[in-house]
Amino acid sequence: MTRVLQRSGHGARPAGRSAALRFDWRVPETWATAVQDIDGLFVVGPGSATDWSSLLTSFLDVASAAGVRHAVLLSARGVEFLPDGNVARAEEALRAGPVPWTILRPTHFAQNFTEAMFTPVEGRIVAPVGDGAEPFVDIEDIAEVAAHVLTHAVAAGDTVDLSGPAAITFARAAQILSEVTGRPITFRDEPDDDHIAALRAAGTPEEYIRWRLAMLTGIRRGADAYLSDGVSRLLGRPATGFSTWARREAREALGAGGR
Repeated sequence: MTRVLQRSGHGARPAGRSAALRFDWRVPETWATAVQDIDGLFVVGPGSATDWSSLLTSFLDVASAAGVRHAVLLSARGVEFLPDGNVARAEEALRAGPVPWTILRPTHFAQNFTEAMFTPVEGRIVAPVGDGAEPFVDIEDIAEVAAHVLTHAVAAGDTVDLSGPAAITFARAAQILSEVTGRPITFRDEPDDDHIAALRAAGTPEEYIRWRLAMLTGIRRGADAYLSDGVSRLLGRPATGFSTWARREAREALGAGGR
């Protein structure tokens, strides 16, 4: 996001717990400095394991008082599968707040196969999704959409769904990753109970497990395979395909030195 804004000649000031400009959702004393002398915000929450909507409400009050004119929230298209979850509550807080807003709801990231929950381990992707397909979105597309919204004063008051240009199964994703990296990568479906047990054994919070299973079950039953036009509508170009992303990033991430 920062790189995208800087490439287009705009100032960008990343803030976070490990950034040069410290910002911590749990430390309100860090908020005012983070929003000083800025026009727009790209809001990434502290995760779906806890209800942070009250923190967002208070933060938006601080941002509004500082003169912030637009807040873009990174949500998730899977919010539709858990309407009483913490992500939905954050969206409600944003809509009710004093700052003009836009909500971005992307599908699962293509980068989840190199950095997160779908990363192959010993050449195998394991997830409880069966033959379900997903139009994985490139996070670079999300960053470009967010930057466009913030710098062109568009989509205020809109909830924008974002996806890749085609839905593919996890087996097909594994095949593409094999072709790109030259490594054998396969997909194995996993029973929901086994996935839940592994998350609990790792100490994962129960509310996050509920959110994660809601999203993955949506994929399994085919409810998340539909395409969204947010990237093409706002950027005037097609969304990045999974194969294009894999050639750009996965070869290095999952090649001989990868997992």
